[in-house]
Formats: sequence, structure tokens, C-alpha cells
Amino acid sequence: MSTSEQAADVFSRACPSREVFEDVTGKWAVLVLSALHQGPHRFGELRRRVDGVSEKMLSQTLQVLERDGLVHREVRSATPPHVEYTLTDLGTALAPRLLALIGFVEDALPQVLAARAARDERG
Repeated sequence: MSTSEQAADVFSRACPSREVFEDVTGKWAVLVLSALHQGPHRFGELRRRVDGVSEKMLSQTLQVLERDGLVHREVRSATPPHVEYTLTDLGTALAPRLLALIGFVEDALPQVLAARAARDERG
């Protein structure tokens, strides 16, 4: 059985699914994919939306996501020319799962902050 025919197992270090898992669960990737779920964005728009990401990290993240087939990069012939990023069908299928994770983190934030404060008080 070839690697492409084997069942994916993200817990196995030899499985290529682990690399993809790392690609999509990095903080910048989660935020970029979630931002693109709202619709097409130009590079500068994404950089403003994903507050705190450097130009270099955003560029690298977009390249990885494009390589993985999650993001489509299109050069628009406008005046001036610009590049627009959108989700592929695969990226569109992934984004709601990431948005659910983001929603969970935002909803649970008060509990997390309380747990941190309690832990910090105990030393």
C-alpha cells in the first residue's frame, strides 16, 4: 500500500497529515483562513484584519496555505494591478471548523482568565 493509499494518522510522526495539521493550526493560519471566510481580501486588507502579523509572516502563511490547496491567489489586472486571496473549496470546508474553535476560545475567555488568576495566586 502506498503512502497515498494509507489512512491518515496525525498522531504518527511519519504521516504527511501532521505537516498539514501544523500548517492549518498555526495562529496566523487560523486567523487568515477565518478572515478569508468573510470573503476575498487583498494582502493589505488581510494584514490589517489580522492585527499583529508581520508582512513576512503573512506572506509565508499565505504561501503555505496556497501550497496546501486551501487558499487561491489571483493577480487582478486592475489599475494598479493587485493580488486577491480567496478560499478554495477545501479552505471553505475548513474555515467553519476554525471559526468554531475561535468562538469557543472567545466564549471561554472569562473562565480561562479566572483559572489563570487563581493559578497565579497559588504561585
